[in-house]
Amino acid sequence: MKVKEVADLVGISVRTLHHYDEIGLLKPEELTESGYRVYSDESLELLQQILFFRELGFPLKKIKEIVSSPSFNNEEALELQRRMLLDKRRQLDRMIETLELTIRHAKGEIKMTNQQKFEGFDFSSNPYEQEARDRWGDEAVDQSNAKIGKMTKQEQQELADGMNAIYRKLASLRHESPESSESQAAIKEWYDYLNKMGSYTLEAFRGLGQMYVDDARFTKNIDQFGEGLAAFMRDAMAVYADQNE
Repeated sequence: MKVKEVADLVGISVRTLHHYDEIGLLKPEELTESGYRVYSDESLELLQQILFFRELGFPLKKIKEIVSSPSFNNEEALELQRRMLLDKRRQLDRMIETLELTIRHAKGEIKMTNQQKFEGFDFSSNPYEQEARDRWGDEAVDQSNAKIGKMTKQEQQELADGMNAIYRKLASLRHESPESSESQAAIKEWYDYLNKMGSYTLEAFRGLGQMYVDDARFTKNIDQFGEGLAAFMRDAMAVYADQNE
């Protein structure tokens, strides 16, 4: 299958498949004389593994380490993914139950205890933070956490409001060219804003944009402001990094 056929089958972008190829995560079976990437059934099986791991929150770097290991076993990986997805489903079921009880509580039908209101939530780990640490190292993340930790609740809320305002501005431009002056002015605001929280190099900024489409969690959250926003931001961030290097 050619790259466009694989992208249509799976529901991911051609650019994502190109990125997987570039980082050595998923190489096509062959490259034709015309430059077309051709994927085999074995390639599709590996892609399925990659997407399962990605859905479970694994960063691309870690996925590459896993699937490239000489000891990697496809069936064992599938069993592991099955167990992890079942755990994830159980947590979601608990959260849905808590939500349904909260709705009844809001209607006055039942009385919930404070403990019951928070059953199902699990903040024991932060996959976004771990992914950032894997990509850019502990120092940048620790700097970001330190800056935010020193802020008052009001300052943190103002920071979140400012981020949302930039998301909305970018969403209004998402049908424009990412290279346009308006798009680049808005994405510069995003770059400057991120550096209020941490210290992002242009390369890190580019990598973050790619993560917006590689990680379904990011895409889902960002696209709440407008369908296709994550992909637009990735492209605009890449252009900004290229133009300012």
